[in-house]
Amino acid sequence: MGLFSRKPKTPKAISSKPNTAGGDSASVNSQGSNLKSSSTVNSRMLNRTSAGSVPPTPLTPMTPHLPKVNLPKPPDPSLDAAGYLRSLGAVRERSKIVTEKALRNKLTHFDVDLDRFPDVVTFVCGIIKRDYDAPFSSIPGHGRYQHFCVGGRDRIATLLSTFPDNVDNTEKCRRLIDLFLVSVLLDAGAGTTWSFKSAENGRIYKRSEGLAIASLEMFKTGLFSSNPSNKFQVDKDGLRSLTVDQLARGMQSRPGCEVAGLEGRAQLLMRLGTALAEKRDFWGDSGRPGNMIDYLLAHPTTQASSTPIVILPVLWNVLMSGLAPIWPASRTAIDGISLGDAWPCSSMPQQATSPNSPSFSPFPNSQSASTTAPWESILPFHKLTQWLTYSLMQPMQSLLRIQFAGTELLTGLPEYRNGGLFIDLGVMTLKRDETERGLQNYSDYCRRTGEKGIEVAPMFEPSDDVIVEWRGVTVGFLDKLCAEVNKALRQELNGGELTLAQLLEAGSWKGGREIAEVSRPNTKEPPILIDSDGTVF
Repeated sequence: MGLFSRKPKTPKAISSKPNTAGGDSASVNSQGSNLKSSSTVNSRMLNRTSAGSVPPTPLTPMTPHLPKVNLPKPPDPSLDAAGYLRSLGAVRERSKIVTEKALRNKLTHFDVDLDRFPDVVTFVCGIIKRDYDAPFSSIPGHGRYQHFCVGGRDRIATLLSTFPDNVDNTEKCRRLIDLFLVSVLLDAGAGTTWSFKSAENGRIYKRSEGLAIASLEMFKTGLFSSNPSNKFQVDKDGLRSLTVDQLARGMQSRPGCEVAGLEGRAQLLMRLGTALAEKRDFWGDSGRPGNMIDYLLAHPTTQASSTPIVILPVLWNVLMSGLAPIWPASRTAIDGISLGDAWPCSSMPQQATSPNSPSFSPFPNSQSASTTAPWESILPFHKLTQWLTYSLMQPMQSLLRIQFAGTELLTGLPEYRNGGLFIDLGVMTLKRDETERGLQNYSDYCRRTGEKGIEVAPMFEPSDDVIVEWRGVTVGFLDKLCAEVNKALRQELNGGELTLAQLLEAGSWKGGREIAEVSRPNTKEPPILIDSDGTVF
């Protein structure tokens, strides 16, 4: 399915019948190189037409008109800094500090041109109107489900249709949660050389869709299950017995077609097996991700009405606490507690760390104050956990009609497609010194890996201050973009409003990918590359 295609505008809901509409296309032929202006972008991106079909999609998890539910407040950081930084509310709250600096063009590593922000709004609105009919209520929330449907084939509905009649909706939902959780954890950047040939139809897939198809086909073979009577599950023993070689074969990673961070991905799944064994309250005696359904429905805060209403912080706690052992030990920690996807950032307040120099800071150009606590320099994102949350809500709502209160706490995902949108359209520009450092990093990377630098771009590790600052601004700019897009589409929305999850799905993530294909047609990579270990992006 061509990414630049004008797609049919009526996404479908999950059904138990397979969808056979549409063929799959393995690649996109892009034209052009560097962008000259926003008008050039729009003409290239929005006027191309070719055959294609939009994936069937479930109902959006952003359900309106729920009864008012009191949400628990995040921990007080002065009393429980680790608990606060691991909370969902901390992501947006802490990112505001970096975003406010961006709005004043006071970032450490980027120049910001807010005069270019309307170009982003126009571009995203054009993509939304290209692919969906007003008032855009059919746009689903962002989630992994859509990636399984590349080419218009509803592979999830096909999978559901293969289960025997004695498998009820609760067990079907457990199986999808098992699949989706593993698939999301495998959904880091695949690299430029990797592709996957589907056993289903012989087609070639890359990037997120390729990773989704690969995870689905591994799931269907029973690779993640230790239960001989049910291969369609993920459990603690199946994951703990997984090897790097098995995952390499399952993902078709081989010389010349290596998936980036293969060993990191394998280790992540093995550690997931350990986590599933440790937290029985969440995962049950069998250690299955899908057993979280039983925990959520039995939780004392779950509201009983015509359909169950689960408060989002409860689901968040399951994922943050239940999956805590999976993150690499090298990640940021406070008082021995691993914070996961949270990183020190020079644009955050800095503590004076040297008794002989009260103004000393590990970041020489950053704010420093002796009264600043150590936790205040850390910027949390929890991108994979948020991606999981968006994705796992989909089968729970569609199959069990579970609704979620507090979804407004979720933020835009700070990854390279959403973030790349703002760089490729000129809102953010990496400063010269950092560009030179990043280009040297990329040269070193190519020398180390033997990869050919077809389209050169600056590269940094996930922990680099450039990447952390970029991600923090991405969170804030996505909130701003959602508000501005809703203003621009006010007439078409006819009193409605796009949720942030809908903007991610129909506009920013898709827009970031499509603008990358025009800007770098040979590799289709983002404007800043990540030397990833397979566990962040």
